[in-house]
Formats: sequence, C-alpha cells, structure tokens
Amino acid sequence: MLPEGYSQVESTVRSVLGDVLGLSRERAEAFEANTPLFGALPELDSMAVAGVLTEIEDRLGILIEDDEVDGDMLETFGALVRFAAGKALV
Repeated sequence: MLPEGYSQVESTVRSVLGDVLGLSRERAEAFEANTPLFGALPELDSMAVAGVLTEIEDRLGILIEDDEVDGDMLETFGALVRFAAGKALV
C-alpha cells in the first residue's frame, strides 16, 4: 500500500520532468515505475539533472542535499518518485 500523498508526489515528479525537459504531455504521462531516465532520455543530461532536482525541491518544498544525488536515484522514474516521496512524506 502506498503512503498517503504518494500519487501527488508522482504527479509532481512527472510534471517536473515534462516541464524542465520539454517533453510532450503524452510522453511524460507514459512514464511507468520502470521507465529508465538518466542515460536513456537524451533530454536528461547532467545539466538538466540540476534543473529537475531544483524544480522538484521547489514544488514539493523539500531540500535535496548534494550527497543524496546518485545514479540509483535517477535510474528510473520509479526510483526518482520513491526518493522524492521519501523526502516529502515524512
């Protein structure tokens, strides 16, 4: 069972990825938990990662420390959502 608010975090992360990376709504809506991100989306390069994380921080009212950012967190859509939910739903 997902914690209360998880679907809102997922929706926010999906929206951030679409907005920051300039993805079509249809493309962003098609993301599933196992959809690969970093290394698979050409739009998500190292420069875009900073923008995505900053926007997630702003929209969810969280703080992401530099030492928390790693490849596992950005590997899939589901991993990024779980990370953001872990920060936002405490």
